[in-house]
Amino acid sequence: MLVSQIVRNKAEGGVVTLPPGTTLGNAASLLAEHRIGAVVVSDDGGAVLGILSERDIVREIARSGAESFARPVEDVMTRNVYGCKPEDNADVVLQTMTTKRFRHLPVMEGGRMIALISIGDVVAARLSELQLEKDALTGMIAGY
Repeated sequence: MLVSQIVRNKAEGGVVTLPPGTTLGNAASLLAEHRIGAVVVSDDGGAVLGILSERDIVREIARSGAESFARPVEDVMTRNVYGCKPEDNADVVLQTMTTKRFRHLPVMEGGRMIALISIGDVVAARLSELQLEKDALTGMIAGY
């Protein structure tokens, strides 16, 4: 399975982004509002400046307390963002996410982000693929 197939099966709505300068408090509210675990920091919705995750926010609160909520996201976000391409193999992407402990990866095409996939998206796609394989093998064995 390719990343492009996972992106195709995701619900419409695009990637939630926020501009640099946004406070951690506002970013946390955005994550809660959209019920997501990470947000892409971007000036224009396509160029990835960084990713801010729930983990990043929790670490900063543990380090600095309540005043963390006034800090800008670029002080806390992950700047060296790994990405993947639509033509990448989902199993390789899953292995990368697991090894590097990333829960979210932007899908990049021509230097621009076209989607954001989560480890849950990749696992769900893989489970669906395995179910289809199981059903096909069961059908072959049963003769239908």
